[in-house]
Amino acid sequence: MVQVAQLVVSGAAIGCVYALVALGFVLIFKATEVINFAQG
Repeated sequence: MVQVAQLVVSGAAIGCVYALVALGFVLIFKATEVINFAQG
């Protein structure tokens, strides 16, 4: 059961990272209307 909880927390953390990257792409695209892949 502990392993399941650890997998859920780990998956949520990775999901948050993906969401932040996607949010960065959307904010840049909406502000400039140019897709910028040179983030980071």
